[in-house]
Amino acid sequence: MNKNQQLIENFYTAFSNQDGQKMADCYHQQVQFKDPVFGILERTSAIAMWNMLLDRSKGNLKIEYYNLSATDDKGTVTWVATYNFIKTQRKVVNVIQASFEFKDGLIYRHTDTFNLWKWSRQAFGIKGLLLGWTSFMQDKIRKQAKMALEVYESSKK
Repeated sequence: MNKNQQLIENFYTAFSNQDGQKMADCYHQQVQFKDPVFGILERTSAIAMWNMLLDRSKGNLKIEYYNLSATDDKGTVTWVATYNFIKTQRKVVNVIQASFEFKDGLIYRHTDTFNLWKWSRQAFGIKGLLLGWTSFMQDKIRKQAKMALEVYESSKK
């Protein structure tokens, strides 16, 4: 296993152990995170997002990862988050493709991709099935997530 493979493994092991500080230790000071819900986040907000998700999961989160690969510059992994969505208590199994760029031995760019419609069908049931593909519902999901992150960040200051 090379150093970047180990770095990715350290990140997801910390995630699985619900250790936000060890996750943050894997990130470069200028890290940029991106996903379909939160959009682009810089370091402070990305770390806050992970901590918010961990805090909200209250131990109801299972993280698995596989297909981990990395070179000196880039890496990828498939990871699965299984949890009950906080608003509906519906079970979600979200399969995520993550890609990474490395700088100075740390994660410099982290991009997660997943099917937001599939996620919304699990999280919201029939409402997500019927409306989750629409830009209206997806924008609403994004807006609520960003608002929740802002409130979380403000509460930690």
